[in-house]
Amino acid sequence: MLNKGKVYIVGAGPGDIDLITIKGKRAIEEADIIFYDRLINQQLLTYAKEDVELVFCGKKPNYVAVSQETINKLLVKHAQKGKIVTRLKGGDPFVYGRGGEEAAYLAANNIRYEIVPGITSGLAAPAYAGIPVTHRNVSRSFTVISGHDPNLQKEQWELYAKGSETLLIYMGMKHLATIVAQLIKHGKHAQTPVAIVHWGTTAEQRVLTGTLETITEQVGESRMKNPALIVIGEVVSLQTELAWFHETEKWSYEATNESFR
Repeated sequence: MLNKGKVYIVGAGPGDIDLITIKGKRAIEEADIIFYDRLINQQLLTYAKEDVELVFCGKKPNYVAVSQETINKLLVKHAQKGKIVTRLKGGDPFVYGRGGEEAAYLAANNIRYEIVPGITSGLAAPAYAGIPVTHRNVSRSFTVISGHDPNLQKEQWELYAKGSETLLIYMGMKHLATIVAQLIKHGKHAQTPVAIVHWGTTAEQRVLTGTLETITEQVGESRMKNPALIVIGEVVSLQTELAWFHETEKWSYEATNESFR
């Protein structure tokens, strides 16, 4: 028998507060307790009820505030008390957000839940940088990759190097040199354009462009770090023509949205 409590697993989008969905905003407003991650725009929490309970569950390199196992158990615990629980995640909960794991745990414990998709940074950050992930006569496909673990098999690197025209790499900054070296080794041309989009869609957005041959050195010189998305492919060359999120837009954004470091 299902419990009267309910959990919303919500994608908060990539950072720009205006990119939250209407349904996602409603889930924040209705929540009795919100479990939120590090990369959400924390101004979203102002939509919540005055008496809402807020629990930070952020993760960053080499640090985890609350383990995934504990988060799973807490979601169930509060839903079993009849509460409306909102699990607020950056981007989309089913794109490297471990939302599937949480949903499976809820289902196994007979807890009602809904998945509220969000705009993932893999699409939003390039868009704000002026890079379409597909473009007629340039790129007909894109592949989303986790760069967290670069220890992939030879066959996978060959697929990434010779498959989709555009590669979108999440969590890859720590292993950038390895990723670049493997792609070149398995057939990706060294002059393939690359962009690094740091804090995409926010007032702190920075875009660094180069090639597979140059990008590792450029990142070292710029000291650019996470959070950042790596875009690899000929579509990056469109950035100079299509970049629209300039200083005027950033100032406008900053005037209406608080920083969310």
